[in-house]
Amino acid sequence: MFRKVLVANRGEIAIRAFRAGYELGARTVAVFPHEDRNSLHRLKADEAYEIGEPGHPVRAYLSVEEIVGAARRAGADAVYPGYGFLSENPELARACEEAGITFVGPDARTLELTGNKARAVAAARAAGVPVLGSSQPSNDIDELVRAAETVGFPVFVKAVAGGGGRGMRRVEDPAQLRESIEAASREAASAFGDPTVFLEKAVVDPRHIEVQILADGEGNVIHLFERDCSVQRRHQKVIELRPPRTWPRNCATGSAPTPSASPAKSATATPAPSSSSSTATATTSSSR
Repeated sequence: MFRKVLVANRGEIAIRAFRAGYELGARTVAVFPHEDRNSLHRLKADEAYEIGEPGHPVRAYLSVEEIVGAARRAGADAVYPGYGFLSENPELARACEEAGITFVGPDARTLELTGNKARAVAAARAAGVPVLGSSQPSNDIDELVRAAETVGFPVFVKAVAGGGGRGMRRVEDPAQLRESIEAASREAASAFGDPTVFLEKAVVDPRHIEVQILADGEGNVIHLFERDCSVQRRHQKVIELRPPRTWPRNCATGSAPTPSASPAKSATATPAPSSSSSTATATTSSSR
């Protein structure tokens, strides 16, 4: 078990991870920029370290150098990123490995593939998985506007990095595309440090069905069956229904399943005592 875990996040995400650390017997470390000096997550950890410079709070949480530096100062043997910010950034995983610190999540090679939506789509296409029509990722607005003619409307403008519904715009009217690309790019740069976006064909009235997969560093993999995550707000799931109501029978017992609701992100909110625990998502919705 880890002796001390630094949580590279803030707010409720960090607090839930601190609780998990406490229950598992690990000491916890919080990081915070000057603007978050009075935030609750700073007080819930065993130790707290200020990072970044005043006036740039988001930049602090997106700084691999600051996060790894704080982990070294605290003597942490593990870094847990939560979700958002650097959670899908391979540079943090790589920096932790080089510093001899365990990154609680996928390794850098895996994140380079799955942490970038455009690369993940390309890998799925190469594996023969049906995917929606999409453009190449770009920072060139004119190039993306031209690509929309091939993809066809309606389209989603999507940030290649991060998740949580950030950096996304659905566009029905071609006249609004340029403005939407600019807005999504700005939001992506602010939230994930990467303004690159791409276009993907929008599915009208989709169902969002996902399978959550957990794996450890020893080659053990389990899945948590199907979950219906179609109820969303701002492209972020609000409630999960497990198993989906359309799933006819329980594979293990042969009995009819009883759907039950669970809060969104319930399977990814706390760190597991493993060097490479991760959650993979397969979805039929264009809003992920």
